[in-house]
Amino acid sequence: MKTVKIGVMGVYRGTAMINFCKASKNAKVVAICDKSEQAMAEQKKYIDDSVTCYSTFDEFIKHDMDAVVLANYANEHAPFAIRCLEAGKHVFSEVLPVQTMKEAVELVEAVERTGKIYAYGENYCYMPGPYRMKKLYREDKIGEFEYGECEYVHNCEPIWHSITYGERDHWRNNMYATFYCTHSIGPIIHMTGLRPVSVVGFEGPHIERNIRTGAKGGGFGLEMITLNNGGIIKSIHGGLYENSVWYSVYGSKGRMETARESARAGDVGRLYIDYDEYSGQYSGAYSSIDLNAEQNDTVAHFGHGGSDFFSMYNFVEKILGNPDADTIDVYEALDMFLPGMFAYRSVLNGNIPMEVPDLRDKNIRDKWRNDTMCTDAKAAGDQLIPSFSKGNPDIPDEVYDKMREKWLKELADDSGYVKSAFTQSSVDNS
Repeated sequence: MKTVKIGVMGVYRGTAMINFCKASKNAKVVAICDKSEQAMAEQKKYIDDSVTCYSTFDEFIKHDMDAVVLANYANEHAPFAIRCLEAGKHVFSEVLPVQTMKEAVELVEAVERTGKIYAYGENYCYMPGPYRMKKLYREDKIGEFEYGECEYVHNCEPIWHSITYGERDHWRNNMYATFYCTHSIGPIIHMTGLRPVSVVGFEGPHIERNIRTGAKGGGFGLEMITLNNGGIIKSIHGGLYENSVWYSVYGSKGRMETARESARAGDVGRLYIDYDEYSGQYSGAYSSIDLNAEQNDTVAHFGHGGSDFFSMYNFVEKILGNPDADTIDVYEALDMFLPGMFAYRSVLNGNIPMEVPDLRDKNIRDKWRNDTMCTDAKAAGDQLIPSFSKGNPDIPDEVYDKMREKWLKELADDSGYVKSAFTQSSVDNS
């Protein structure tokens, strides 16, 4: 069997993908790349001596490899993905796929032009609960999708210094409230196969936690999304105080939902379902053991309920020609992300409904080809927008200095989040 040679760009979040290759019989890491020499030095303690390390992408992309994992900054994936595709490499792109409509058009056309595989690494789609929900939905257990709710609430204040390094213009500090949306929206899009056609967005206030950490956007974002069958999704995500990953779907003849985190009943590893043709004759629950019956001990050690394993597993299987490999292509990736982008445009325009473009349609791409509207000054040019709809808050330099000091102390101590980034697969630092 062929061994797929993989390069990984971004060695913090990329650790999960490196660990997959260690466990896999048909994939091998041959090169890694990161701008941080210290991060690469730490990673070297856990990888094979044959792996080549690069500090620049220009040299890294020349390496003899079949595919590249992009686990770099979440707002910078698209330009690197395009360069990889044009260099003849398959691409596994961590969240998020793009940050502008210009990048979206260029990415879609690069995938179509090169014919290379693009897989979006939305690992929450492969968590035990949501993945079983997809299987049951495709078996028509609950009928046609009518309404769904999804949440990805993550209070990152305790680790903010570790994931922003005290950088005032780190993408996390600059992101608008509805930007980091695919952990919530993605699993429902993936399980139903439906496409978003319009969205109304809402932005939470700029809260005290954001002031303490240096984040400029609203504390959370909310999208009300209409799908192409008329069904509706309510999505909420961001930095509310208590963490919550939860999915609930209503169909024409039933309902299924994962357990609430606060219920201490297994979270997204427990699924409840009620269905029949009329009144819910069947009622039952799947435990994490049931949901993970196909997982072995190796998979169980991977982060996000084993989903870090399965997202990469399907990517490698796709490269090897398995027609049943369950990957997320570039069009579906944008179906997951664009509702968040256009939700913020809805916020900026008084919460009016916004059409979500379908870039499968070549006839509409020219409208967006030069649209660089975003919160990243390097990409936006003269189309720069604020991270918060009422204008960027004035955050003192002292806040970022404090974050930087905490980060440097953590590096010096070789402890906490920094160490765990290289010894666990559950770190969400893309």
